[in-house]
Amino acid sequence: MIAIVPLRAALLTALLVVCAGARADDASPWINEPYSAVRLLAGSRSGAVLLGGIAFQLQPGWKTYWRTPGDSGVPPRFDFSKSDNVEAVTILWPAPTAFPDGAGGTSLGYESHVVLPLRIVAKNADKPVTLRAAISYAVCEKLCVPVEASAELAFNNVASTQDSALAAALDTVPVPANVGDPNPLTIRDVVLRGDTEVWVDVVAPPANEVRLFVEGPTPDWALPIPKRSPNAPEGVQRFTFPLEGLPSGAHAEGAALKFTLVGPEKSYEFNVNLN
Repeated sequence: MIAIVPLRAALLTALLVVCAGARADDASPWINEPYSAVRLLAGSRSGAVLLGGIAFQLQPGWKTYWRTPGDSGVPPRFDFSKSDNVEAVTILWPAPTAFPDGAGGTSLGYESHVVLPLRIVAKNADKPVTLRAAISYAVCEKLCVPVEASAELAFNNVASTQDSALAAALDTVPVPANVGDPNPLTIRDVVLRGDTEVWVDVVAPPANEVRLFVEGPTPDWALPIPKRSPNAPEGVQRFTFPLEGLPSGAHAEGAALKFTLVGPEKSYEFNVNLN
């Protein structure tokens, strides 16, 4: 009996270490830089479509950028081509915040901490999946610092410890919507005014502070950030922006624009063809 007790204790300790190691596999190690850190997150393994994430941690006062950075900034870039058993990866972007860019303009992005959810399609649902990401991004305070990082993570666990964090991140991603949808926060109308300006009428609960961002059909469109107009019909918040920043030869009429409407609790994304 004297020899059995230590043996059981040793086996129990070894089992706990193995389990802890398996649970730790739900996130890759942090890749630390002077002003930021980044890592991959893995959701529960179930079927051919997996949920993952890219987590960024930023030092106080430092920011990183949305897919469209605003008046200045560098959008992050990701390369997943060296992954194993991965057919496709879709990045789901949380709604951004707006902040001064230090040069009189406005940039769009994230502060403190953000998780970009990833929708990952496996080539074969029955085989192991390993996500490898080459990540290029910039962090800015008064100056911008480029960062290059490479992270790797296997999706192994049926029940991941990161599921709640990934679910919370999904809640920050704008919900697809259509113009005129009967939501408390919605776009009621988008009007092309000649060839020079666009008006966007937004319906929102009283006293709700909302922001509106617009993107062109391709990344080389650099449309201005819409600004709230004081001349709006009752019950409507009107945003306007000039048709500037179009690439050479592009035409606004008929162009497919993406609007992101950000409210205090929920955000929506609208795809609109200008008419």
